[in-house]
Amino acid sequence: MPHLTRRTLATAAATLALALTGCGQANGAGGAAGTAASGDMTLGNPNAPVKVVEYASLTCPHCAEFHENVFPEFKKKYIDTGKVHFTFKEFLTPPASVAAAGSLLARCAGKDKYFDVISAVFHSQSEWQTSGPRDSLLRVAQSTGMSEDQFEKCVGDREALQALQARVEKSAKEGNIQFTPTFVINGKKAKEGAMTMAELDAAIAAASK
Repeated sequence: MPHLTRRTLATAAATLALALTGCGQANGAGGAAGTAASGDMTLGNPNAPVKVVEYASLTCPHCAEFHENVFPEFKKKYIDTGKVHFTFKEFLTPPASVAAAGSLLARCAGKDKYFDVISAVFHSQSEWQTSGPRDSLLRVAQSTGMSEDQFEKCVGDREALQALQARVEKSAKEGNIQFTPTFVINGKKAKEGAMTMAELDAAIAAASK
């Protein structure tokens, strides 16, 4: 459960300023991949009675564990049935350049593929020690139909990087987020750290009253 401090966020911002050296230096993403989507990424019925917001980083192992082991059941039980509207808010934990690249890649893949890419990047964490994060992210990109050139342009998009940094800083300030993952349910912080299915059941039941 990475602890986010002002120093952590400052380091992430400095890393972003380097525009992900080695991952691309382009001014914008083009081709079939398109440009990085803006705004919050969500799933489910916007009019659902319960709103669940997750603040997470793609380099956070606890976030990856949640998305691999709990999220599929949570989605099936609550999001797909219209009971919960889910929002995923990006954060950047070390190595910030990798977290940023994964976030931009998911957005460049498009809203229809966004959460599939998020899941694939979390799953790829286990490969990073052997093949390296760049190669893993490239494979994820290619699985969505991106070419290597489109991948490079996507993760090197300076405007998208700046927009990502602005979203992270806004979330940190407005939500007072200090750990990843952090869950907020109907506007109230439910837990700092990965939630179990039992904890989600209880929290959603309480929020539904």
